[in-house]
Amino acid sequence: MAAPKRGRSASAQSKPGRSLAFILIAIVALTGGMFAAGHTTPRLGIDLAGGTSITLKAKADQGSAINKANMDTAVDIMNRRVNGLGVSEAEVQTQGNDHIIVNIPKGTNSKEAQQQVGTTAKLYFRPVLASEPSGAASPSPSPSASSSGSSSPSPSSSASSKEKASSSSSGSPTPSSSATSQGRAVTDALKADATPSPSASAGATSSPSPSASSSGGTADTSKLQAQYAALNCATPADRAKAGTNAKPGDPTVACGEVKKVWYKYLLGPAAVDGTEVKKAAAVFDTQGASGWQVQMKFSSSGSKKFADITGALAKNQPPQNEFGIVLDGEVVSSPFVQTAITGGQAEISGSFTQQEAQSLANMLSYGALPLSFKEETVTTVTAALGGDQLHAGLLAGAIGLALVVIYLVAYYRGLSIVAMASLLVSGILTYVIMALLGPAIGFALNLPAVCGAIVAIGITADSFIVYFERIRDEIREGRTLRPAVERAWPRARRTILVSDFVSFLAAAVLFLVTVGKVQGFAFTLGLTTVLDVVVVFFFTKPLMTLLARRKFFANGHKWSGLDPKSLGAQPPLRRTRRPAGPAAGPVDPKEA
Repeated sequence: MAAPKRGRSASAQSKPGRSLAFILIAIVALTGGMFAAGHTTPRLGIDLAGGTSITLKAKADQGSAINKANMDTAVDIMNRRVNGLGVSEAEVQTQGNDHIIVNIPKGTNSKEAQQQVGTTAKLYFRPVLASEPSGAASPSPSPSASSSGSSSPSPSSSASSKEKASSSSSGSPTPSSSATSQGRAVTDALKADATPSPSASAGATSSPSPSASSSGGTADTSKLQAQYAALNCATPADRAKAGTNAKPGDPTVACGEVKKVWYKYLLGPAAVDGTEVKKAAAVFDTQGASGWQVQMKFSSSGSKKFADITGALAKNQPPQNEFGIVLDGEVVSSPFVQTAITGGQAEISGSFTQQEAQSLANMLSYGALPLSFKEETVTTVTAALGGDQLHAGLLAGAIGLALVVIYLVAYYRGLSIVAMASLLVSGILTYVIMALLGPAIGFALNLPAVCGAIVAIGITADSFIVYFERIRDEIREGRTLRPAVERAWPRARRTILVSDFVSFLAAAVLFLVTVGKVQGFAFTLGLTTVLDVVVVFFFTKPLMTLLARRKFFANGHKWSGLDPKSLGAQPPLRRTRRPAGPAAGPVDPKEA
């Protein structure tokens, strides 16, 4: 049993070059990826590099009051939208009773961030009662008039192409889909597989909406028809006012763009609320021609509602067999329904770019803002700390690193070569990974993150010291260097792993329970702790195994840091063989 174990140990000792080659290849690959991505420096936070500051003013609409609870909820949602994983260092905070300040670091897509924080993201699924190109010469259509005489979808309006056609009273085709809000040129269609929830779809039965489909005797119906007739979605001013302050339970008018042509819609009460969307994700359709699309998963109640509304609309004639996906008052898509959609999932597909699809999915996932916000100012800010403070912080880190190196050289002498080489490898890996994380997840380096990297120097040095002291303990017991290196490793490895686990656990807890810049400190501390384990296992230990074969270290030179005399080593225990046979004489039981 002992021989195979010694054989495996010898084999592991004889090939430390594999581990060194592995970490060298990793460094080369990561560095190549950094240069290929064109981001050779870490992205700096707003306190070091400046950025964009957006001031938003809250507006009370749809019955929502401007109070502390709603403002705090809005800050939380905006923070999740722009901060993603929590390391992009965007700052979202309230100012006064009705203002929110959003500070976005330089290097972030500020235009996209403006859309992310300012878009309310109120999503509703409403039945379409009437639709036509804006500005078309036609009598003011009533909902019942637009449905009468309408034909079923033409053969070209198949589900796969997500095209639809209908002959409304204006004789113009119903749009196949509409563009996203914020002026995005998107052609959407819904390819759904949902199991929607009961309730809420009662207002969208084959009679689309009581208030819209009635004879028009009530003042509300007349007013709504007048709004629809007067609406000209080709005019930005009319688009901005369309459906303003409309309640989810009431019919409304809205605008949507189809292939650069604006359409106006008369919509019934909301059948499904966007809050019923449990999860949304941007995916690329690799099998069809839809390109980027947003997949939605409804809650159990939302699934039933969606099944009910699609089942009711499937019985209607165009355009009343369509439902409008309305985001912040603008029709994003208006697909037709041929059969009830069950399954709990739906897709919004069309000519999304990847960025547009991810932005929409992000807003749907994190929910709608409880209040609407008006953008008051957008200003570019300079670095809050300035170059002098940044240089002072880096100088402090350099002084700390120099003191660590001086201590290692003075106390460990030749072993300090291993420690400094390991620190260099750890520093290179940390820098390259931080540079790659900037464009990948929006990581931004601020002063707390710099502090986390400086603290990591001590954590990394501590791992080397643990291993070196274990080796010295083995030498003090009378062992030579090569077996001492191998015998010390299992004991040192356990200590290093426990120590790094505690550090990583502290960083993880700090990251989860804090917000803002403290998360940058926690993220950097956790990253460097993981890299410490990688460096110790794949660089420090293999390098120490190679140096143990060199005479300078193996013979215990006084400048190697492993001199047995200076360490107070005990002389090795030497055993003599007892002669065999009768000449050996009787064996003392105690000696045996």
